[in-house]
Amino acid sequence: MTPSHQLAESATSSRAGSADTRVEVTQYPLGMILAVWAAAAIPMGVLAWLIAPLLADRLTGPGNVPMAKAIFICLTIGLIWQFVLVVILVRREQRSLRWATVREALWLRPPRSPRTGRRGGRVWLILLPLTVLFWAGGLIPSLGIPADRDLALFLQSEIGQAFLEGAWGWFALSAVMWIFNTVLGEELLFRGLLLPRMNGVFGRGDWAANGILFAAYHLHMPWNMPAILLDAFILSYPTKRYRSAWIGIVVHSTQSLFFGAMVLALVL
Repeated sequence: MTPSHQLAESATSSRAGSADTRVEVTQYPLGMILAVWAAAAIPMGVLAWLIAPLLADRLTGPGNVPMAKAIFICLTIGLIWQFVLVVILVRREQRSLRWATVREALWLRPPRSPRTGRRGGRVWLILLPLTVLFWAGGLIPSLGIPADRDLALFLQSEIGQAFLEGAWGWFALSAVMWIFNTVLGEELLFRGLLLPRMNGVFGRGDWAANGILFAAYHLHMPWNMPAILLDAFILSYPTKRYRSAWIGIVVHSTQSLFFGAMVLALVL
């Protein structure tokens, strides 16, 4: 794609956004895009691979329980930081954190049909096939998960089940982690903040670049990057097409609901 075509699409996108919202969304240069990516990815990697083992040595419990505790704590901190990062960047760009401004700056609005221009209503039905595709992506095998970091294995083990029985405090921490993962953290950062600001550099391929960055961000769980890349495309393309970060948030949150139900069953 030529620079003139990229600029034309960017201008069209800006006019459409202005017509809908009157909130100007700044297009990030490549350096800024990579800086935001690094500000999310590097802390998660450091927390998972350096801080978590050190913290696990100070926690108690049989088997993998100390490491599980440490990972829950560290990843929750990393995801909360992503929310703080979004708040800082939106405040800096818009000079306001009013909901009306934030809603438009982060595409937190109902999906709009690219064919009819209709917002909400039956357009929300696109979530059904997207959820099926998202979960189908989970069928891609992982690339050798370390035993002490395999959540599914931990939940199936006798030690994991005994640890979670009646552990309402850890369930609450897990719920916070899931909320900041798929609502206030990853999705808000990648689909709400970055995606609308990548068109100036990547043009029509902004959604694909967004998906690649999202997969590469998972330094804290690199074994899942192939499956995450497919899921990222399933989230980023319709988010761009329907101009709504709620698509990624809702579809991705079905994963949180699934794990939440599993852990709640063990707690009960």
